[in-house]
Amino acid sequence: MPLLDVKNLRIEFPTRHGVAVAVDDIGFEVEAGEIVGLVGESGAGKSTIGNGIIDLLSPPGRVAKGDIYLNGERISGLDAESMREIRGSRIGFIFQDPMTSLNPLFTVEEQLVETIIVNLGVSKEEAAKRALSMLEQVGIPEPELRIKQYPHQFSGGMRQRVVIAIALCSEPELIIADEPTTALDVSIQDQILELIRGLCKEKKVGCILVTHDMGVIANVTDRVCVMYRGHIVESGTTEQILGRPQHDYTKSLISAVPRSDIKLVRFPLVDYIEGVDVEPSKIDLSTHWLGKDMDFKLEGGDILTVEHVNLRFETQHAFFEKNRKYVQASNDVSFTIKEGETFGLVGESGSGKSTIARIIAGLYKEDSGTITFAGQKISAMSERERRPFRRQMQMVFQNPYSSMNPRMNINDIIAEPIRFHRLASDEKQIAGIVGDLLDHVGLGRAAGVKFPHEFSGGQRQRISIARALATRPRFLICDEPTSALDVSVQAQILNLLKDLQDELGLTMLFISHDLPVIRQMCDRIGVMRYGTLVEVADTETLFNTPQHEYTKSLLSLIPRLEGLSREGLEIAGGVGA
Repeated sequence: MPLLDVKNLRIEFPTRHGVAVAVDDIGFEVEAGEIVGLVGESGAGKSTIGNGIIDLLSPPGRVAKGDIYLNGERISGLDAESMREIRGSRIGFIFQDPMTSLNPLFTVEEQLVETIIVNLGVSKEEAAKRALSMLEQVGIPEPELRIKQYPHQFSGGMRQRVVIAIALCSEPELIIADEPTTALDVSIQDQILELIRGLCKEKKVGCILVTHDMGVIANVTDRVCVMYRGHIVESGTTEQILGRPQHDYTKSLISAVPRSDIKLVRFPLVDYIEGVDVEPSKIDLSTHWLGKDMDFKLEGGDILTVEHVNLRFETQHAFFEKNRKYVQASNDVSFTIKEGETFGLVGESGSGKSTIARIIAGLYKEDSGTITFAGQKISAMSERERRPFRRQMQMVFQNPYSSMNPRMNINDIIAEPIRFHRLASDEKQIAGIVGDLLDHVGLGRAAGVKFPHEFSGGQRQRISIARALATRPRFLICDEPTSALDVSVQAQILNLLKDLQDELGLTMLFISHDLPVIRQMCDRIGVMRYGTLVEVADTETLFNTPQHEYTKSLLSLIPRLEGLSREGLEIAGGVGA
């Protein structure tokens, strides 16, 4: 008898225009101790299946047909009270977005302890010990200190580890992990996956792993189900699916996985999908508004210089200075970026990558050190003096869902920086510029009248890029721009950034925990650990002959498609540099 048995599952979302079928006639099994991967693009129905199993579908979603059995007991169709007894205690759920699954009003300890007491019935003292132990297991540094803090005091990767700790602390029979490693770097990802894998094998816990990361699928899962538009188009053992894929969509999906062994000119795209995005239009930059100020040149060739930058954050406030506690987010960091190059920053979650980016952008003020941009020391400038340089330096944020105002339509979102910097005064001209930008990022002018919630994650990230380009910047800071995107949309976004860099002569600071992506995108790479820059080298030099032990450790942890056959490697080969 399988631990989980899903039969003929159909999930619908009634709308005013009819019934939208999200999942249709899905069936699969999960054995005790087995990890089954659900892979596919955004909108394929992967997360919907997980939510349907534990009866957490967003209204008006409903399970219209099918049966779900847990250890032979039918759990589909149970009343709300019965499902509450199953959720948490028997089925643990790791949600994709840690910001929305943690309560900002309670400390991490309160949320962990409550979960343990409700599901295991132990004393508060025992629950507190278990909570601290779980934080240690998921790799939270200084757990005795961090457990007393609130979610907003954690980085994105650390919040995800807290969510994983909450899901595992009640010792469930089945774990549904919805993109559990999206915001995690390779070292923590390896630690978390090892934790889940060990739990499954030792305690015979079943796991459904929803992910778009084929490397994770290759390294962790026993079997794989490939989903496309609400259907399972192919299923089998991991070795079979990755080594001998049968369906055209599976082959195309594997081809879009970034290579970690060689550098490619462009990312291969998933070409199986019909009619996704508009092709990006070409603009004659010699006459177009977007091409103005293209004669921006530097005497020394370095567009950005970061020298001995330090910044610390207070983690425990006290009246007396000696009783306060701090974390050193940036420790004597120095590097330069040449005009026209892409400089990558990699490192673990909490290593200080995003902190450096925000210091450069002026969102954080450094404690000491200097930032020089285009020959000017912008770190010593007032806000008014720095404004012209802000126009030349724009940022694409990690989360396209929270970086846009949901009350503004896309035209106004992109036009806002143009109006703020007074780059155009005539509304007709502004509308034309916005339309051109939407065409240029492959969305089309018609998208301008819509609102952010009407777009997918990949489309929202394209809008973020269009907004960043609206000020005609020379320097673009990309902070994990594709971490929440599946491989096919990621390939589209990264190809778009490469094209824009070539056309507009952009210089980029590219921050990512995805080392294969970093290899494809960057000319030089800096490796950060605990706020310190431990190594800087050309991309190929760093990947082929790393010098620092930490860099060697990071590279050794890259998930690889070990199950790929020679045929599969040819499928995923792409175009060599």
